[in-house]
Amino acid sequence: MNSLVGAPTAQQLEDAREVVKRYLRPTPSVVLNIRGRDVYAKLDNLQVTGAFKVRGALAALDAVRREDSSIGVITSSAGNHGLGISHASSLLGVRATVVVPANASPVKVAKIRQYDVELIEFGSSYDEAQAHARELSEQRGLRFVSPFNNANVVAGQATAFDEFLAVFPEVEHVVVSVGGGGWISGVLVSREANNREDITITGVQAENSAAMAQFVRGEDPALTVHTPTIADGLAGGVDPGSITNDIILSSGIKVLTIAENSIRNAVREGVENNGLVMEGSSAASYALIAEQLEQDRSKLGFMVSGRNIAFDLLQEILAEG
Repeated sequence: MNSLVGAPTAQQLEDAREVVKRYLRPTPSVVLNIRGRDVYAKLDNLQVTGAFKVRGALAALDAVRREDSSIGVITSSAGNHGLGISHASSLLGVRATVVVPANASPVKVAKIRQYDVELIEFGSSYDEAQAHARELSEQRGLRFVSPFNNANVVAGQATAFDEFLAVFPEVEHVVVSVGGGGWISGVLVSREANNREDITITGVQAENSAAMAQFVRGEDPALTVHTPTIADGLAGGVDPGSITNDIILSSGIKVLTIAENSIRNAVREGVENNGLVMEGSSAASYALIAEQLEQDRSKLGFMVSGRNIAFDLLQEILAEG
C-alpha cells in the first residue's frame, strides 16, 4: 500500500496492529446525540493514558526494541504523546526521555511524572521543546520519536480507525482533529488499507493555531500567527518534510478551523449532554459537527482523541454555561 505518499508499509501496519492488540483493549465506539442528531464517536479518550497517542507510541517503541533493545528514545510533546511514550516505555522496557514545553498542560505533566522516565521542561512552545529534544538526541545518541513524523507512530494511530470501522462500517463522513497530523494520517492510512475511500474525512484545527489548515490551502505555514488555545494538543507549526504533510496533501481532504469559544462550548456541551469529558483537542471535532456541519445529512462520526483537561479549566468552562 503506497498510494499515500510517505505512508507506513503493510508490514508496519501489521506490526502496529499486533502490539496494540497485545497491550491495549479496544476503546468503545458509540452513538452520541449532538444537537438532535445521531453521531458515531470513537472514544479514545478512554485509553489507559487518557488519549489515543499511546497507540503510536507503542508501535514506535516496539519497532525500536525489535531493532536494538539497548537503544534509548527521546521525544518532544505537548503532553499526550509524552504520556503515551512513558506508558509504552513501562510496558516494553525501552528507556525514554520526554521533553515538554514549560507551559505544557499541568495535568498531562503530572501524569508523565508517575512513570520512570526522564522528564525535561524546556521552552515556551512545542516547537522549542522539539528543537531541544532533537539536540539532545544527537548529544546522547538517543532515537528521536516524533509525535507525528514517524511511520510507525502513524501506523499505531491507524489502529483506532480500524476498530471504529469494525463497529460502524456504515459511517460516511468522519471529522478528525489536526495538530501535526499524526492522528488524521492514521485515519487516512486506515481508510485506504480498508478500501474505504468512499468515506469523507474532514480535518479541523483550532482557529488560534491553524498552521496545517493554512498549509493545505497552499499558504506558508511559517506565517501562521499562533495565539493561546485550550486545544493545546493541536497547537504548533508544520514540520517541513514531515510524512504527515504528504499523506494529508495527497488525500485531498479539507482542514477547517473552529473558533476558541466554540471549542469551549463543545467541552461543556459534551459533559452536559453526553457525559463525555473531552480536552480541547477532542472538542474541536465535536464543535465542527455542532456548528458547521449541521446541514450535512450524511452518517457523521468523529474521533474523540483525549480527555486530559485540567480540572480547574473544566470547572471554569462548565461554569460559563
